[in-house]
Amino acid sequence: DLPIVVKCDGLAAGKGVRVCRDRMSALAAVEDFMVHRCFGEAGDTIVVEECLEGDEVSLLVVSDGRTMLVLESARDHKRLLDGDEGPNTGGMGAFSPSAAVNGKLLGQVEHRVLLPLLHALNGQGVPYRGVIYAGLMLTVAGPKVLEFNVRFGDPEAQAVLPRLKSDLADLLLATATGRLDRYRVKWDRRPSLCVVLASRGYPAKPETGHVIEGLDAVAAMDDVHCYHAGTSLKLSGDICTSGGRVLGITALGEDLAAARLLAYEAIQHIKFDGMQYRLDIGLPSSAAGREG
Repeated sequence: DLPIVVKCDGLAAGKGVRVCRDRMSALAAVEDFMVHRCFGEAGDTIVVEECLEGDEVSLLVVSDGRTMLVLESARDHKRLLDGDEGPNTGGMGAFSPSAAVNGKLLGQVEHRVLLPLLHALNGQGVPYRGVIYAGLMLTVAGPKVLEFNVRFGDPEAQAVLPRLKSDLADLLLATATGRLDRYRVKWDRRPSLCVVLASRGYPAKPETGHVIEGLDAVAAMDDVHCYHAGTSLKLSGDICTSGGRVLGITALGEDLAAARLLAYEAIQHIKFDGMQYRLDIGLPSSAAGREG
């Protein structure tokens, strides 16, 4: 039943997804992926999925093969434009924690999603040690899995990890050596919010090579982190854009509104030709839900 989701079965940097509300747009997605090959070999095979509606939540989990430790939750914003409009991207911003996550929901996810996954991997003789990213949609029928990744999610990691007060190296060592059952993680109680600054033309054909200004001013701000994603250092000493998603600006605040205000204040210092970003990361209207 419409609407449906058409996806590339291969790796397409998070962009090979189309939410199609009618037959014509679904056929156009198939033609773009399989005939015009806009994502190359990633579109050799496609997947047609049910369209899920609800609140989206990202959970980052570390597993040592026997024990799972769920990190703080996050909420990603995949669409390019304000109001969750425009094409899907690798992520235009995120905040942590998600207001949709509580103890009851975490219990459901652990018992319905995470523990079955761990048991299935162990049952197949592949005990997994590392990070599991679970992208979930909170539907009226309960939490449903959108995707799994075996890495820190991006930009969720830029929102979650600044809140980690424990030593990340110690956490990863406990994960690698099977000692998670004895590990206690400490968190900054303050929420965080990350806004992605992207190049003109992203996600289709991003422009590159533009000089970035204002990085020193951002580096001098308290409770602000500037993560480089698509940048390069030139022999001249200039830092230039080299990809679609260029920077992730993350701020922490006493509440989400304060974190949001500080992140967007920091962005005012950054300038490069063609810079684009969403203005509604963390607002109730954009955080309420989406479909995918």
